[in-house]
Amino acid sequence: MGGKPTIYILTGPTAVGKTELALRWAEDNEAEIISCDSLLFYRGMNIGTAKPSANELQRVPHHLVDICEPSQPMNVAGYVRLARDAVDEIVRRGRQVLVTGGSGFYLKAFFGPVADEVSVPPSLRTALQTRFENHGLADLVRELESLNPNGLARLDTANPRRVLRALERCLVSGKTLEELQTAFLAQPGPFADFDPVCVQLDRQPAELNQRIEKRVDHMIAAGLIDEVASLDSQKFRANPSASHSIGYRETLAMLDGNLASSDLAAEISRNTRALVKKQRTWFRTQLPTHEVTMAEGLDAQFLFKSSEAGVG
Repeated sequence: MGGKPTIYILTGPTAVGKTELALRWAEDNEAEIISCDSLLFYRGMNIGTAKPSANELQRVPHHLVDICEPSQPMNVAGYVRLARDAVDEIVRRGRQVLVTGGSGFYLKAFFGPVADEVSVPPSLRTALQTRFENHGLADLVRELESLNPNGLARLDTANPRRVLRALERCLVSGKTLEELQTAFLAQPGPFADFDPVCVQLDRQPAELNQRIEKRVDHMIAAGLIDEVASLDSQKFRANPSASHSIGYRETLAMLDGNLASSDLAAEISRNTRALVKKQRTWFRTQLPTHEVTMAEGLDAQFLFKSSEAGVG
């Protein structure tokens, strides 16, 4: 194991069944759970996120659940700080760390660097946004190309947000995108003093689709529409990360009169299936995972056994 303590990571697509298996493994291994779900941070977002129940939260100590108001954005830098504090607390208590969730960009923080130290002044961000609105994307791309004589690599120059962020970073740092990327990759990750062992759960497509439809039906029956209406009264829409998430954006559209109530379940299910496809691609290409296909009677105790053998 290389002499480092281990962080165990259990991930997989939405509705695959991570929650119960994570609880069983944590109970069997004296572990505490750190959530890596970008929506479980928010208080009041319970039904649409399939947040663990009060009873489930009591079975095993959980961290990073219900830590923000729904109008308060979270970002990866904030997540890393909170997750690092939680990891250190758990280790000091002599317990195992189990990270569980399906938010890929946040999960990546356990394997390497996810943010550099380039700080963009708000005045520059505002000035470039105004310039984009007045002169268009091509104007920004031309300046970015002039600052990067060796090319822009795989930057999506048709994506205004990506172009704006790249130009900001080049102007602030005085470096090319290539130099910034090299410096970024040379950084130690925030959990470099741990060995991450990651298992990805999955199911056969037809089975997972059935689970998605069943879960969506349960959410609506459990009061999803009332939950979203309540969140909307709490300035929920001020936080796109929360209000644009699947289950919530469709319900908002229905409440706004832009989606028939009879179409709500089908629309949430359709968008969830699309999310699952993206999640699978992300896990396969971005994370060093050991895949486990879910089956009846799968013993949580053996989840990490085969993957641990390759660590160190």
